[in-house]
Amino acid sequence: MGNAVVHFEIGGPDDRPLVDFYGQLFGWDLQPFAGGGYTLVDTRGGGGINGGIGKSQTGEPWSTFYVEADDLQAVLDRAELLGAKVVMPVTDFGGAVTIAMFNDPDGLLVGLVKSAPPSEQGNVPAPSAGAGEAVDWFEVLGSDADNTQRFYAALFGWTVDTSGPPGYRLVDTGAGRGIQGGLGAGGQAQRWATIYAKVRDVEQALARAEQLGGARIYGPLAVGDDMQTGAVRDPAGNVLGVYQHHGTH
Repeated sequence: MGNAVVHFEIGGPDDRPLVDFYGQLFGWDLQPFAGGGYTLVDTRGGGGINGGIGKSQTGEPWSTFYVEADDLQAVLDRAELLGAKVVMPVTDFGGAVTIAMFNDPDGLLVGLVKSAPPSEQGNVPAPSAGAGEAVDWFEVLGSDADNTQRFYAALFGWTVDTSGPPGYRLVDTGAGRGIQGGLGAGGQAQRWATIYAKVRDVEQALARAEQLGGARIYGPLAVGDDMQTGAVRDPAGNVLGVYQHHGTH
């Protein structure tokens, strides 16, 4: 069984503009964490995963997803052997959560979070039902699709669907929960590890992001006959994707 993608995180030197941006863009429910500097996100999308918006301690912005594992140090050690670099060692935040972070061989940031004990896994809050946009897809675009696919498959036990085009392939985490995603290459201008929100209308979401101080990276882009995608940079410079299945939400 592979490792599940269970959480997302967005941050910048000042978290308040990001809280305002994403609250207005996606209709997420945002609850400040006690002590400040971090906001818990309930997407109110009825599915997918929840996340958080934080204040950077280094001044650098970030957006990424977190992969669950029982032994974070073992995953970090394996990641380093595969060419990654540890950014945050295994860190216990007062018993509330234990995380770690690494840069993959392309320098893309990915998080790790310690699995909850089996008796507590059902207590992790899922996105509530509502009018918010669900986050239910992750994506990594590196410099070389084959290298990116090999790295994540070897590290997390994910299965890459080789029936797809080599430049971008779907991945099944095999975890039976969390979200699925895609691994590919983005060239020099488009390299990221991020998440996608499922929206009602890609063009409207992109235009709204621009009105709120973000910048359109690409889109709407048709993918087959029934999907459109796009991506934006938020006010801190982070990348986040949007997509739409025609006729569905």
